[in-house]
Amino acid sequence: MTGIEFFWASGKLFEMSAKDDLKEMLLAKSVRTGDFTLASGAKSDLYVDCRVTAMDNRGSKWIGECGWELVREKIVAEGLEVDAIGGMTMGADPISLVVGMASADHERALQVFTVRKEPKGHGRGKQIEGNFKEGDKVVVVDDVITTGGSTLKAIEAIRAAGGEVVFCLVLVDREEGGRPAIEGDGVPVVSIFTRSELLGS
Repeated sequence: MTGIEFFWASGKLFEMSAKDDLKEMLLAKSVRTGDFTLASGAKSDLYVDCRVTAMDNRGSKWIGECGWELVREKIVAEGLEVDAIGGMTMGADPISLVVGMASADHERALQVFTVRKEPKGHGRGKQIEGNFKEGDKVVVVDDVITTGGSTLKAIEAIRAAGGEVVFCLVLVDREEGGRPAIEGDGVPVVSIFTRSELLGS
């Protein structure tokens, strides 16, 4: 379970979980509403920069706790075999690392890797760096999914390198078509937050 903290307000003792804390930080630091043009060129009323939360010392701790709880629950509930966790650099990198760290003392601990946007132009020309090998069963990670495009590119690279993508972990699902696109490619998606959960709409 995620860590529980307690605080006093109006003479009463309240519980706050890591997920509550993480939600507050995302809303304060990462989420903006307005009129935005996204990397895909699409227009949206929501902008989410998860990096400032994922690279915050407390935010990263909460992401690790919440992310590992979600991943562990799915692995145990469905009897899945998973070796490693990672995704497309750089949005996935801090999330993959802290979830891997949170798993370290568990019997199903996960190694961590990263997927380059393009294969390296020198050396061994690898596109996947870190603790990944052919035959590994992995969780693919993204910080935010909108159309699902970057996640699908990571999935393609992992499969091309001989890996099997078991499911996808995302910090924020914007609920703009990404989840069905990824699941349409045979990869289930679990999210720490959806747009609805963050904004109540």
